[in-house]
Amino acid sequence: MTKQEHSIVRCNFERHADAILEIFNDAILHSTALYDYKPRTLQAMVDWFAAKRAGGFPVIGIEDSNGVLLGFGSYGTFRGWPAYKYTVEHSVYVHKDHRGHGLGQAVMRELLAVARENDVHAVVGAIDAANTGSIALHERLGFKHVGTLPQVGFKFGRWLDLAFYQLLLDTPAHPVDG
Repeated sequence: MTKQEHSIVRCNFERHADAILEIFNDAILHSTALYDYKPRTLQAMVDWFAAKRAGGFPVIGIEDSNGVLLGFGSYGTFRGWPAYKYTVEHSVYVHKDHRGHGLGQAVMRELLAVARENDVHAVVGAIDAANTGSIALHERLGFKHVGTLPQVGFKFGRWLDLAFYQLLLDTPAHPVDG
């Protein structure tokens, strides 16, 4: 797929919930990209989009020339205490049939641009330590490995290590307490 055949979009529930749900559920059932066990429901997507809207968090998608969603990314609250207000945790998922074509990187670049616009300073990714593709993507974008929590997840009959990757942005220009 060439860059001319896809476009970056802002996702919304009405247009994208079903496709995002399909991508989420494939990751839940067939990978350790999500540490969930059971597929999500459409109601879970209602709640997910509501939380993104309430937090002012973007949902960035990438569509093919026919308007089919091929992947998406978002970010949200890293931790709930006020001093973390300049830090977000992000996630990016690409449909299983479209991985390896640079779509995740395109979504990530747009997500980082929006993070800068929103005065985010630290972008954190929590990645299954065995997910070499995601780790390579993050490293290409300048993320640094900042720690691994061994055996914090259990899925598919084995313990999973969670690796944290972080990118520091040059924003905000004037951070404030409170």
